[in-house]
Amino acid sequence: MVFSPSDRSKVVMSCFPEFSASGEKLQYVQSFKYLRHIISSNTIDDADVQREITNMFIRTNILARKFYKCTAAVKTVLFRSYCICLYDAALWTNFKVGMLNKLRSCYNRCIKIFFGYSRRDSFTSILQGESKKQDTKLLPITSPNIDRFSKFFHCRTQ
Repeated sequence: MVFSPSDRSKVVMSCFPEFSASGEKLQYVQSFKYLRHIISSNTIDDADVQREITNMFIRTNILARKFYKCTAAVKTVLFRSYCICLYDAALWTNFKVGMLNKLRSCYNRCIKIFFGYSRRDSFTSILQGESKKQDTKLLPITSPNIDRFSKFFHCRTQ
Protein backbone atom coordinates (compact mmCIF):
# COMPACT_ATOMS: atom_id res chain seq x y z
CA MET A 1 0.00 0.00 0.00
CA VAL A 2 1.31 3.39 -0.96
CA PHE A 3 0.45 6.38 1.21
CA SER A 4 0.05 9.77 -0.38
CA PRO A 5 1.97 12.59 1.28
CA SER A 6 -0.13 15.14 3.13
CA ASP A 7 1.71 17.99 1.40
CA ARG A 8 0.84 17.80 -2.33
CA SER A 9 3.98 19.77 -3.27
CA LYS A 10 6.10 16.77 -2.21
CA VAL A 11 4.48 14.33 -4.67
CA VAL A 12 7.26 12.95 -6.85
CA MET A 13 5.21 10.74 -9.17
CA SER A 14 1.53 10.34 -9.86
CA CYS A 15 1.87 6.79 -11.15
CA PHE A 16 4.01 4.03 -9.71
CA PRO A 17 5.72 1.04 -11.31
CA GLU A 18 4.02 -2.33 -11.08
CA PHE A 19 5.23 -4.66 -8.36
CA SER A 20 4.88 -8.40 -8.48
CA ALA A 21 5.15 -11.18 -5.94
CA SER A 22 5.37 -14.80 -7.04
CA GLY A 23 4.63 -13.73 -10.59
CA GLU A 24 1.38 -11.93 -9.72
CA LYS A 25 1.00 -8.19 -10.08
CA LEU A 26 0.17 -6.32 -6.88
CA GLN A 27 -2.44 -3.61 -7.10
CA TYR A 28 -2.57 -0.29 -5.31
CA VAL A 29 -5.57 0.21 -3.04
CA GLN A 30 -7.01 3.06 -0.99
CA SER A 31 -7.81 0.85 2.01
CA PHE A 32 -7.59 -2.75 3.14
CA LYS A 33 -8.43 -4.92 6.14
CA TYR A 34 -5.68 -6.32 8.29
CA LEU A 35 -6.68 -8.37 11.34
CA ARG A 36 -10.22 -6.92 11.16
CA HIS A 37 -8.82 -3.37 11.29
CA ILE A 38 -9.33 -1.11 8.26
CA ILE A 39 -6.19 0.72 7.22
CA SER A 40 -6.70 3.53 4.74
CA SER A 41 -4.24 5.53 2.67
CA ASN A 42 -5.31 8.85 4.22
CA THR A 43 -4.51 7.50 7.75
CA ILE A 44 -7.96 8.47 9.07
CA ASP A 45 -9.71 5.82 11.17
CA ASP A 46 -13.29 6.83 10.31
CA ALA A 47 -13.90 3.70 8.22
CA ASP A 48 -12.77 1.48 11.07
CA VAL A 49 -14.95 3.33 13.59
CA GLN A 50 -17.91 2.94 11.21
CA ARG A 51 -17.15 -0.79 10.92
CA GLU A 52 -17.22 -1.07 14.71
CA ILE A 53 -20.54 0.80 14.88
CA THR A 54 -22.06 -1.57 12.33
CA ASN A 55 -20.74 -4.62 14.16
CA MET A 56 -22.07 -3.35 17.50
CA PHE A 57 -25.57 -3.01 16.03
CA ILE A 58 -25.32 -6.47 14.46
CA ARG A 59 -24.18 -8.13 17.69
CA THR A 60 -26.84 -6.30 19.73
CA ASN A 61 -29.66 -7.29 17.38
CA ILE A 62 -28.55 -10.93 17.35
CA LEU A 63 -28.40 -11.05 21.14
CA ALA A 64 -31.71 -9.20 21.53
CA ARG A 65 -33.42 -11.67 19.21
CA LYS A 66 -32.00 -14.78 20.87
CA PHE A 67 -32.03 -13.77 24.54
CA TYR A 68 -35.13 -11.60 24.90
CA LYS A 69 -36.54 -13.77 27.72
CA CYS A 70 -33.42 -13.64 29.93
CA THR A 71 -33.18 -11.70 33.15
CA ALA A 72 -31.51 -8.30 33.33
CA ALA A 73 -28.47 -9.79 35.12
CA VAL A 74 -27.89 -12.33 32.33
CA LYS A 75 -28.43 -9.66 29.69
CA THR A 76 -25.87 -7.44 31.42
CA VAL A 77 -23.23 -10.17 31.28
CA LEU A 78 -24.05 -10.89 27.63
CA PHE A 79 -23.94 -7.21 26.67
CA ARG A 80 -20.62 -6.63 28.40
CA SER A 81 -19.13 -9.77 26.82
CA TYR A 82 -20.30 -9.43 23.23
CA CYS A 83 -21.20 -5.83 22.54
CA ILE A 84 -18.54 -3.86 24.38
CA CYS A 85 -15.50 -5.51 22.85
CA LEU A 86 -13.70 -2.43 21.58
CA TYR A 87 -10.25 -3.99 21.58
CA ASP A 88 -9.23 -2.15 18.42
CA ALA A 89 -10.24 1.27 19.80
CA ALA A 90 -6.70 1.64 21.12
CA LEU A 91 -5.53 1.75 17.50
CA TRP A 92 -7.74 4.71 16.63
CA THR A 93 -5.56 7.79 16.69
CA ASN A 94 -6.93 9.99 13.91
CA PHE A 95 -10.70 10.28 13.53
CA LYS A 96 -13.34 12.95 13.26
CA VAL A 97 -15.36 14.09 16.26
CA GLY A 98 -18.56 13.22 14.37
CA MET A 99 -17.56 9.56 14.20
CA LEU A 100 -16.93 9.51 17.93
CA ASN A 101 -20.39 10.99 18.52
CA LYS A 102 -21.88 8.29 16.26
CA LEU A 103 -20.11 5.62 18.32
CA ARG A 104 -21.45 7.12 21.55
CA SER A 105 -24.96 7.27 20.09
CA CYS A 106 -24.64 3.68 18.86
CA TYR A 107 -23.67 2.52 22.36
CA ASN A 108 -26.69 4.29 23.88
CA ARG A 109 -29.07 2.91 21.26
CA CYS A 110 -27.71 -0.63 21.61
CA ILE A 111 -28.33 -0.58 25.36
CA LYS A 112 -31.88 0.61 24.79
CA ILE A 113 -32.52 -2.02 22.10
CA PHE A 114 -31.07 -4.93 24.03
CA PHE A 115 -32.67 -4.14 27.39
CA GLY A 116 -36.04 -3.19 25.89
CA TYR A 117 -36.09 0.48 26.79
CA SER A 118 -38.02 3.07 24.84
CA ARG A 119 -36.19 5.49 22.57
CA ARG A 120 -37.34 8.31 24.83
CA ASP A 121 -35.96 6.87 28.08
CA SER A 122 -33.13 8.88 29.58
CA PHE A 123 -29.78 7.12 29.24
CA THR A 124 -28.57 8.49 32.57
CA SER A 125 -31.55 7.05 34.42
CA ILE A 126 -30.99 3.73 32.65
CA LEU A 127 -27.38 3.57 33.85
CA GLN A 128 -28.35 4.54 37.37
CA GLY A 129 -31.09 1.91 37.47
CA GLU A 130 -33.83 4.47 38.09
CA SER A 131 -35.91 3.30 35.15
CA LYS A 132 -39.01 1.26 35.87
CA LYS A 133 -38.09 -1.34 33.24
CA GLN A 134 -35.18 -3.13 34.96
CA ASP A 135 -34.31 -3.95 38.56
CA THR A 136 -30.54 -4.13 38.18
CA LYS A 137 -28.11 -1.43 37.20
CA LEU A 138 -26.24 -1.88 33.94
CA LEU A 139 -23.25 0.03 35.21
CA PRO A 140 -22.83 1.54 38.67
CA ILE A 141 -22.41 5.29 38.36
CA THR A 142 -19.28 5.86 40.36
CA SER A 143 -16.42 8.21 39.75
CA PRO A 144 -14.00 5.55 38.36
CA ASN A 145 -16.60 4.34 35.83
CA ILE A 146 -17.42 7.85 34.69
CA ASP A 147 -13.71 8.61 34.35
CA ARG A 148 -13.13 5.42 32.36
CA PHE A 149 -15.91 6.20 29.87
CA SER A 150 -14.98 9.84 29.58
CA LYS A 151 -11.37 8.91 28.87
CA PHE A 152 -12.52 6.49 26.18
CA PHE A 153 -14.93 8.91 24.54
CA HIS A 154 -12.66 11.93 24.77
CA CYS A 155 -9.53 10.57 23.12
CA ARG A 156 -7.44 12.54 20.72
CA THR A 157 -9.66 13.71 17.89
CA GLN A 158 -9.06 15.55 14.69
